[in-house]
Amino acid sequence: MDAKNITNKERMAIPRQPMPAQDPTERSRNFQEVNLGYTPELAMKEALRCIQCKDPVCIKGCPVNIKIDQFILKVAEGDFLGAAKKIKEDNVLPAVCGRVCPQEDQCEKECIIGRKHEPVAIGNLERFVADWEREHGTMKLPPVKAATGKKAAVIGSGPAGLSCANDLVRHGHEVVVFEALHELGGVLMYGVPEFRLPKDIVSKEIEGMKNMGVEFRTDVVVGRSVTIDELMQEEGFDAVFIGVGAGLPWFMGIPGESLVGVLAANEFLTRVNLMKAYDFPAKSDTPVFDCKGKNVAVFGGGNTAMDAVRTAKRLGADHAYIVYRRSEAEMPARVEEIHHAKEEGIEFLLLMNPLEFLGNDRHWLTGVKCIKMELGEPDDSGRRRPVPIEGSEFVLPIDMAVISIGNGSNPLIKQTTPEIETSKRDTIIVDINTMATSKDGVYAGGDIVTGGATVILAMGAGRTAAKAIHEKLMGTTAGYDEW
Repeated sequence: MDAKNITNKERMAIPRQPMPAQDPTERSRNFQEVNLGYTPELAMKEALRCIQCKDPVCIKGCPVNIKIDQFILKVAEGDFLGAAKKIKEDNVLPAVCGRVCPQEDQCEKECIIGRKHEPVAIGNLERFVADWEREHGTMKLPPVKAATGKKAAVIGSGPAGLSCANDLVRHGHEVVVFEALHELGGVLMYGVPEFRLPKDIVSKEIEGMKNMGVEFRTDVVVGRSVTIDELMQEEGFDAVFIGVGAGLPWFMGIPGESLVGVLAANEFLTRVNLMKAYDFPAKSDTPVFDCKGKNVAVFGGGNTAMDAVRTAKRLGADHAYIVYRRSEAEMPARVEEIHHAKEEGIEFLLLMNPLEFLGNDRHWLTGVKCIKMELGEPDDSGRRRPVPIEGSEFVLPIDMAVISIGNGSNPLIKQTTPEIETSKRDTIIVDINTMATSKDGVYAGGDIVTGGATVILAMGAGRTAAKAIHEKLMGTTAGYDEW
């Protein structure tokens, strides 16, 4: 079909193109990417489904306001590099966002087509465009303006920090990103498994930022190696953006959590993803709990819980359970992740709550005592509150438990920069219009402000902060130039 001559009726008659994927039986035994990506033919056909609304409300659903209609039109016309260029006007990590963002709750949720049919697969198209550009060796650097002589420090190389750094360097500011770990990428590297987000993709996106002039310094723990005051007063940074995420794991506070075999999801995933523990001892110096032939239970219902339980399955677990105190309808994980987990043989134990971890005389985990639940009235989150069913206790035999119920804020910056105002949950309080903190010249965004959220929301916060930082450094409020 011709992208210019097709009618809207013909567009809406085209079914949504499914994402090709590895066979579930095969992929549950490897760490290769699950989704295989669109072919050019599938991408162009899916792009034809977009009716090119005069008021593209899908853009309003995107936290970084990608010009969705314009990039999709270019895909439909076969101009894949033009589509990549259009996306990168607003999104520095399209290959990442196309894979891990919950488009179904953001841009695709607003799609007009989705009111009567399935929405346009915006995320799948974004991924295709970014992959096409990378795989064909035609990645071009966006324009960088003349040097301003101003310096900005970005703490954390996760989505918020990278987005902020990208916008600032493009405006001609000198930008240095400080990362506590030995690898760049933050949660994209340590939190998201290889089978959902290949690490070489993250590295290549960051490499482009290096080529634009962003300086990256690893193994720097701000709050220990150096403080924010030292960065501003001794190293001459004119502004600081804090994008350190929320990496302090929460536990459930039940008996037995100190038993050998009880881990936080952060530790488990970091060992596997960042340190390649799945290949110990052949190529990795970091071991991980031996899941082969074992029973593994992951407690939680979010995307991190899905990542952890699917990882355990790939490491050889005989039984890999999700234990969640509500029903599937209340699970915060993406529908696609739940679907993939079920296909791979993950067992869902819903409406169950752990009471106590049980161990042997060597303090090794042997099981978990649970109680069955039923749903009552909605709580503050809007989800129905789980209520215990009296007398329904039982013991589930397990060899490993992974706690995935959320994360808190890293306390180091608060300890060394107490004038930065924080909430009762230790998240940093900001002006949501500028992401400015209570300390002059210091901004913050991402999970350190919101608590655990999505990659694209963190990137949106990074862009908002970059706009405010740029205007402050240049002494103007005249607005933010279009690239």
